[in-house]
Amino acid sequence: MAIKSNVVNNIKVLEISGSFDIYTASSVREWLDQKASEIPANIVIDLSDVHFIDSTALAILIRGMKQAREQDGDICLCGLQQPVRMVLELTRLDKVFEIYSDQNEAIIGLKI
Repeated sequence: MAIKSNVVNNIKVLEISGSFDIYTASSVREWLDQKASEIPANIVIDLSDVHFIDSTALAILIRGMKQAREQDGDICLCGLQQPVRMVLELTRLDKVFEIYSDQNEAIIGLKI
């Protein structure tokens, strides 16, 4: 897995590629722990290059969302490939996270 981050209009963007699972999730957890505690804590996580996600990754996303909301921010997801979308739908997390088709839509959605 590889991660890349930047800031667009005061919104933190994290791009993840590869498998997002127990073996690779620690770097995302560390990034989210830091960024979700900053104000404003509005974060877009781009999963367009992620082909697999497991329960550890889901737990990290939920934890990050809770941290961001404590700072009056939020986390949204974008660019879900079908296998990742299916996992989120099966776990009903598609009802918890705002999901957008791409980064631009997600950034606009968080600014509203």
